[in-house]
Order: sequence, then C-alpha cells, then structure tokens
Amino acid sequence: MLHVAVATRTFRRYSTYRAATLAGIFTNSVFGIIYSYAYLALWDANPTAGGYDARDAVTYVWLGQALLMTIALWGGGTTDDLAERIRTGDVAIDLYRPVGLVGWYLAADLGRAAYHLLTRGVGPTVIGLVVFDIALPASPLAGLAFAVSLVLAVVVSFAVRFLVASTAFWLLDQSGVKVMSGAFAIFFSGMMLPLVLFPGWLGTLAQALPWASYLQVPADIWLGTHTGSGLATALGFQVAWALVLLLACQAVLRLATRKVVVQGG
Repeated sequence: MLHVAVATRTFRRYSTYRAATLAGIFTNSVFGIIYSYAYLALWDANPTAGGYDARDAVTYVWLGQALLMTIALWGGGTTDDLAERIRTGDVAIDLYRPVGLVGWYLAADLGRAAYHLLTRGVGPTVIGLVVFDIALPASPLAGLAFAVSLVLAVVVSFAVRFLVASTAFWLLDQSGVKVMSGAFAIFFSGMMLPLVLFPGWLGTLAQALPWASYLQVPADIWLGTHTGSGLATALGFQVAWALVLLLACQAVLRLATRKVVVQGG
C-alpha cells in the first residue's frame, strides 16, 4: 500500500541520524533526572497534588521526555517539509498527484513518530525504570489503551502542525506561527506542568484544548487515572479533536488549492 510505503521510507530516513538520536536520548534522560527531583520536591510539599502521588509525578516526567519527539511537541517533523515546498512553490506539483496531500504527510509523520518512539521514546523510559522505578500500566488493557491514545496524540499533533505549515500559503514563511504554536503546545499539553495542577477555569480550559491530547491524556491513561467510561471518554476526546483538525486541514488545503490555481491562471 502507498501510505505504508511512505511511512516505511520516512522511518528509514530518520533512522539515518544515529548520532542525533543518541544525543537526544542522552539529553532527554538528563532533563528527566532534573525534572524528577524538582517534582519530588514539589510532591514532598504536597503529597497528593493533582491527584498524583510522588511515583505518578515522576512517571509523568519520564513519559513527557519519552513522548517529546514522538509527538513532535515543539513542531517540526514532516510538516516542515510541506512548509518548505509551499515556500518554494514545489507544492504545486504535489497538488496534482493522484493522492491526498493530508494522507501522504500523515503517513510520513506516523513513520517518523514510530522511529522516535522506538528510540527516543524507549531509551528514556528504560532510564526512568532503572533510576526511579517509574510506574507501568496496571494491566494489558491499560497498555493497549495507551498505545491507541499515543497514535491519536500523534494524529492530533500532526493536524495542528499541518495547519501551521499551511499558513505558508499566505504568509510565505511559517516560522512565526510555528514558534507561537510551539509555545502553546508546551504550556497546554502539560509538558511544562501537568494540567491537573492548573487552577480553576484555566485547568478546565487547558484540558479541553487539543494540546491536552499530546501528553496529559496519554499519561493519565498510562497512570490508570482513566478507567471504564472515563477511559472511553478520554479516547473519545482525542478522536473528536483528530477528526475536527483533519477536516480543518482538508478545508484549508482546498482554499490553498484555489489560491494556487488562481495565481497559476
């Protein structure tokens, strides 16, 4: 199948950057250790903060480090290729191909995410297990639900990044929007601080935005916070945002296609 081939080739492409991968694993592990001690100090002062215990908090830290590149939290990934092709005008060729642009780049991004999960995801997780004895999913069902949630997190992240890259159709350069989007992602995904610690209306808002799908939802599933109907609701939240954002990608692409056709004419 075409999309499987695209994902496989992208996996191989990212696997060529071995030195960068090893450096990334080392960096994520160092930050994981630093953040773990900071969180332990915080939970020592408030042992039940956000409904987590100290072990949950440290586990959350290592999940964040493991998923940072898998989800492409700061942006980047295959959508940067799209933004560059828009800037140079090469995207006009892509629009004439007999395959959907969104599906093509989504398949490529899933291949990228798979590589980062198996390297920069597994590596820090093993360090966390050895050094801090982080928690594992309580059951095979929880592990399977986490895997589904992780795929949905990548899809939601991809859709946001695709929309950011698409701004290059009108702005010629996505850089400014990308920086702003990355700042929102760091704050509202829970990477800076778990969203369960956000007070009042800010916490409610943060957990309703699509960025919560990146880390907070998968982490809570891993930790067993969501079970039964709560688990279905959490996954449904991610599915809903994935569908809404992918539809938005298609709509923006149609607008951009009309722009390209008009300019070409």
